[in-house]
Amino acid sequence: MAAEITLRVDGQDHRLPADPRTTLLDALRERLGNPSPKKGCDHGQCGACTVLADGRRVLSCLTLAVAAEGTEITTAKGLAPAGELHPVQKAFIEHDAFQCGYCTPGQVCSAVGVLDELDRGWPSHATTDVASSPTPSRAEIAERMSGNLCRCGAYPGIVAAIEEAAG
Repeated sequence: MAAEITLRVDGQDHRLPADPRTTLLDALRERLGNPSPKKGCDHGQCGACTVLADGRRVLSCLTLAVAAEGTEITTAKGLAPAGELHPVQKAFIEHDAFQCGYCTPGQVCSAVGVLDELDRGWPSHATTDVASSPTPSRAEIAERMSGNLCRCGAYPGIVAAIEEAAG
């Protein structure tokens, strides 16, 4: 039994039939042909599938496509206007924050979400004083990015890139 849903992805609406059990990741990759989010572990443990839903980080492999209807889904592909790069994407390039590149779209989306969380003053486990706004310290960034794994070990470049983008 397929449900007819509309997904708004990277600023465009897409109407498609979807089995209610279809994950957002599979809808993005298989139905819409968006190669940005990657299928890594398919269990929500690696972060390669991270996208933004209404600006907040979500693991698309654990999100049902039908549950994403009505939200603005942003993938790494849709972070900046055509032909330009988002400041986080630029910083990833400048700091060599990727090696094989497989996890990079999820890392970039997560980093954009991290910066938004910091701007909103949301504390994390690494926040020393939860009564004040957290700063984009190395410890704060590393804690918030801990759900995104990189097999190549590009973590120093990833943290440096996020620090620069936090500017």
